[in-house]
Amino acid sequence: MSEDDPEFEALLDFLKESRGFDFTGYKRSSLMRRVARRTQALNLEGGWAEYLDYLQVHQDEYTILFNTVLINVTGFFRDQESWVQLRGEILPQMIAAKKPSETIRIWCAGCATGEEAYSIAMLLADLLGPEEFRDRVKIYATDVDDEALSIARQATYGEKETRAVPQDLLERYFERNGVRYVFGKDLRRGVIFGRNDLVQDAPISRVDLLTCRNTLMYLNAETQSRVLARFNFALNDTGVLFLGKAEMLLSHGQLFTPLDLKRRFFRKVPRAVPGLGVISSGNSARNALHDMLGADRLQTEALLAAPVATIVVTDDGTVAGVNQRAEALFGVSTRDLGRPFLDLDLSYRPVELRPHLEEVRRDRRPVWVRDVEWARSPGEKLYLDLQVVPLISSDGTHAGAAVFVNDVTRYRKLQDELEYANRQIETAYEELQSTVEELETTNEELQSTVEELETTNEELQSTNEELETMNEELQSTNDELQSINDELRERTEQLNDANAFLESILRSLRSGVIVVDSDLVVRVWNRQSEDLWGLRPEEAVGQHLLNLDIGISTDQLRPLVRQVLNGGDEPEELLVEAINRRGRTVEVRVGASPLVYRAGQTAGAIVVMDQISG
Repeated sequence: MSEDDPEFEALLDFLKESRGFDFTGYKRSSLMRRVARRTQALNLEGGWAEYLDYLQVHQDEYTILFNTVLINVTGFFRDQESWVQLRGEILPQMIAAKKPSETIRIWCAGCATGEEAYSIAMLLADLLGPEEFRDRVKIYATDVDDEALSIARQATYGEKETRAVPQDLLERYFERNGVRYVFGKDLRRGVIFGRNDLVQDAPISRVDLLTCRNTLMYLNAETQSRVLARFNFALNDTGVLFLGKAEMLLSHGQLFTPLDLKRRFFRKVPRAVPGLGVISSGNSARNALHDMLGADRLQTEALLAAPVATIVVTDDGTVAGVNQRAEALFGVSTRDLGRPFLDLDLSYRPVELRPHLEEVRRDRRPVWVRDVEWARSPGEKLYLDLQVVPLISSDGTHAGAAVFVNDVTRYRKLQDELEYANRQIETAYEELQSTVEELETTNEELQSTVEELETTNEELQSTNEELETMNEELQSTNDELQSINDELRERTEQLNDANAFLESILRSLRSGVIVVDSDLVVRVWNRQSEDLWGLRPEEAVGQHLLNLDIGISTDQLRPLVRQVLNGGDEPEELLVEAINRRGRTVEVRVGASPLVYRAGQTAGAIVVMDQISG
């Protein structure tokens, strides 16, 4: 099978468009193998195109296909060593880092039938206690398989599934219901199940622990990178990612760093997100401005002592507030309060501010004026950054503007010094260029070797994931065969019981009973027949009735049996003289009736013999 088969890609596109499920990010080798199981089970030999036609006609095939592709192999405390590490170190550290009132958020991605989500719930309930668990813990368990989620929500498991649960945890957190175990209702409320496609849907945010075990290995490298980027976003800065034993993240060091590589625990690498700043509500900002314009004493003192030169101008152009830094920098003071702003030198020097004030009043958005050069006095040159910010009153009208002036002269000097130092460094770099070139040549050779090793490592990782995938497929197939074997064993026991019951009936009859098929071959020979004629069942069964050495003349027996086999509906009887196994002459009543199958077809005859006298 080619991994870039256009017919197979058309099948994946059809599934995405018709059912909204995107398999295009899955590894093609594994995906083709799983879908091929369905085509073989349906005896479709026309390839992927024929299976696509079959899907369009048979709507119920979608469910069967998804159950085949989505291998839901999971279990309680799977990979025991990792769970010991989680219980002993990871969870206690996570709880210690949280405030007592803070919520602990867990995301089990790809939860299948829910065993791992309930495993984490038991560990946290053990560490926190049931009461604190109910108050603080939220476990979000998601999967794309609706059928598996339905099983998980029921929280009911058999003895085989709960075999890996330690006995003390089983007794504390499960209730016995017949032959099955039900997870406790109190803790069950803390586990929330929902459908989430890791490839398409938005991730759950602010998560302290994210488990996604043996799910990434089914995805190709590009899709794995997208999903891991979402995981990085979902986790808190100190969040932990818990993966399966086949997943190592060796090529994603910019997103996660190993905590315990052997047991597959990884710590999030925080990333700065450009364009994000402090967000405050509009009401809070308006209230603060209202208080400032209301000349509250404490806020007035804060304005006066602010390290940034600040001038507040009302909507009609009157100076409403200045601070000490503005007085030191521009010579304005509290004496200028109430004066028109246009009368101040600051309105046009060091830069013309009037058009910027008008722009802020018109557009209601801040305006920056950067790198303004100002010669305040002979021999003193300053560099300033100015920002004009609109002030909005509580009723939404324009109340005025605030002018903030930052003195960046020191930073400008530092920048000039840095440029001078850079020029000196460039001169030194030129002298070292020949050495650097030699080192670069050596580095390129080493880089080539590293890339070859990385490629080999990726291939080994891919092979490992493929082997793990095949192992889980074999485990799934083994579970199916085990179920079939259990059913066959049960049917065999039922058949043995039925045979024993029939044998007891035949032995309990006082009459000799002989059952023959349509060719008069003996199929049943009971104990009374043996007692009457002296032939054991193993001597009679399989022999032609008329060839047996019994004390009844075949001329008398043949017409009776033939008449029944030829369609006689009523039972036939006759009295004959015969010689029993002791050699005595006895009178025997012989009756025959047809052996009729459910379809109404005569399949043989039942011959009943009773000794009357002798």
